[in-house]
Amino acid sequence: MLGGPNKSESRNSPRTPMKMKVSMVMSEVGEVLAFTRDISDSGIFVLLDTDKVPEVGQEVSVQVQGLPGMDAPWVKMRVVRIESEGVGLMIVN
Repeated sequence: MLGGPNKSESRNSPRTPMKMKVSMVMSEVGEVLAFTRDISDSGIFVLLDTDKVPEVGQEVSVQVQGLPGMDAPWVKMRVVRIESEGVGLMIVN
C-alpha cells in the first residue's frame, strides 16, 4: 500500500540528499543491502525494490556500510512512509 503524510505537513528536520550504502534487516525478508536517497536528523529514505518493502509501522534495523576503520552501530527505525522508490524510516532509539 502506498501512502504517507501529506506534502503540506511541516518537517522538524530538513532532508539532505545523500547516497549511502546501508544494510537493513526486516523480519519478513531478512537482510538486504540498499542505498539511501536522503537523510535528516530524524530518519532516512531507503531505495528498495518493490518486492522487499516492509509495512508502515514495522520496525527494522539499519547499519551504514563502508565506513573507514569502523563498523557503524545498528539503529532501530520504524517505517513511516512507503513510496514507489522505497521507504521513509524514522529513528526509534
